[in-house]
Amino acid sequence: MTIGHNARLRSARKEFDSNSTPAQRWSFFAAISLGLLMIGLDNSILFTALPTLTEEIHAGETQQLWIINAYPLVLAGLLLGTGTLGDKIGHRRMFTTGLVVFGVASLAAAFSPTPAFLIGARAVLGLGAAVMMPATLALIRLTFNDEQERNTAIGIWGAVAVVGAAAGPIVGGALLEVWWWGSVFLINVPIVVIALIATTLLAPPNMPNPTKHWDLISSIFALITLTGLTLAIKELANPNRSWILVAAAFIACVIGGFLFTRRQNRLEEPLLTFDIFRNRLFLGGVIAASGAMFIMAGLEMITVQKLQLADDFSPFHAGVIVAAAAIAALPMSALGGANLHRVGFLPLISGGFLAATIGTGLAMWSTHADSVPLLVAGLLFLGAGAGSIMSVSSIAIIGSVPMHRSGMAAGVEEVSYEFGTLLSVAFVGSLTPALYLSNLPTHLRHMGTEALHGGLGHADASTAYASAYGTTVGCVAVLALVLTIVTFWCFRDNPKSGGNSGAH
Repeated sequence: MTIGHNARLRSARKEFDSNSTPAQRWSFFAAISLGLLMIGLDNSILFTALPTLTEEIHAGETQQLWIINAYPLVLAGLLLGTGTLGDKIGHRRMFTTGLVVFGVASLAAAFSPTPAFLIGARAVLGLGAAVMMPATLALIRLTFNDEQERNTAIGIWGAVAVVGAAAGPIVGGALLEVWWWGSVFLINVPIVVIALIATTLLAPPNMPNPTKHWDLISSIFALITLTGLTLAIKELANPNRSWILVAAAFIACVIGGFLFTRRQNRLEEPLLTFDIFRNRLFLGGVIAASGAMFIMAGLEMITVQKLQLADDFSPFHAGVIVAAAAIAALPMSALGGANLHRVGFLPLISGGFLAATIGTGLAMWSTHADSVPLLVAGLLFLGAGAGSIMSVSSIAIIGSVPMHRSGMAAGVEEVSYEFGTLLSVAFVGSLTPALYLSNLPTHLRHMGTEALHGGLGHADASTAYASAYGTTVGCVAVLALVLTIVTFWCFRDNPKSGGNSGAH
């Protein structure tokens, strides 16, 4: 890149800073938020649509899990590297590229003729999200020079991510009331068009840095590691598991992890160095972010399916009930960060996991009591707890590391949330069907989930599924309690900012 070109970029940047109005900046922020909202929605919008599309395209149980998990798997596997690529080619270009990929993949997913095609389309959606997501935060920093404006925008950015993930089930349910299952993907297309137009008209100039190193091989190794881990978890929960496949998946996970670690040790600018986890605040933030998403995503997914398959709720009504979690998460996600300097991390994160423990306990109890109000109360506790945790876990991650590692910390922060979702869908989505099959009367086991779709065996199948749901939620409740204790240790000094990192 020539000196003259650099000068033109700096001049364009200076002109944008001088001439941009608050209306222009906040209008572009709305476009960024639309992109982030799509990323969050696509993590959970399929939870309500899965029973319907399973019938329509005849997806098997393993295929159902991959339809959901292909998206967070690719997203989590590539996120560490795409932020660096954005530094290299410019974040505006990354954002528009991600939008185009996301839009095309959404069209493909909406009209998928087979489960395999839909799994592939979901993987490409994950690629688009991985390209787009780091650029959203980077563009906020480039757009808002005023610190107060920037902090407000970043706070709203976090709330949009939380609400997108939590609101997916009700959005999916509402769409299924009117249109076919493909509409849960087709809704992305007009959003992509609006965001592309707004970016073209309102975004700051693209600022590439060609000298920045981008390492594709590290991202491939990370993706192999996560794929092996996911496949191992799914196969272990399969009653008809293949131990050869379990062993192969485990070996792939170990080899991928080893190659990733070795490569990071040899790079001048590694994507991740593991000594960063020696900082107790950083480690606590990662555990909090992953754990909150694990609990939230897992409970949302199996609850909307249980309401539809065992309790005969429509997709929309199931989504409305699960929306209780989103309703409680939104105010807590805003209040937590605003009051961190007053109350500290401990009550917000450990207290949040305690609220999630109570919420999952109430959800488990609601199955035995056959009580929807009890379930809603549990989801309100869960949403409030998750919102509290996620409002400050990012601050713990990014604020507790030195400035020269802020990019690495931001990558880990983004991966943490997706990794929690990925593990949750793999674990909860595999355990529940396995328990359901074991609970089914012997004469119905050959039917599998088909027994839930009506007929003489529907009542027995519904009872079996409700029992499986209660046991799985109980496991999630135990995890929430363990995370309450672990995060209490990580934040035992109750620091009130990420900079108070005297914790190793």
